[in-house]
Amino acid sequence: MTERLQYERILIKLSGECCGSPGGAGVDPAACASVADEVLPVAKLGAQVAIVVGAGNMIRGRDL
Repeated sequence: MTERLQYERILIKLSGECCGSPGGAGVDPAACASVADEVLPVAKLGAQVAIVVGAGNMIRGRDL
């Protein structure tokens, strides 16, 4: 039996902190890989997946 997706397009909005390094500055490749590992099975089902990662603290100047 073939799975049918309820949604063909999915938008995921993540906090910038989800991809941050443990020290709080920069991007942690392992954290990004973890997110990708969670999204990949959905994409393999045929869904178009877009990910928006926030950077509000950088934009507001807190981390610059």
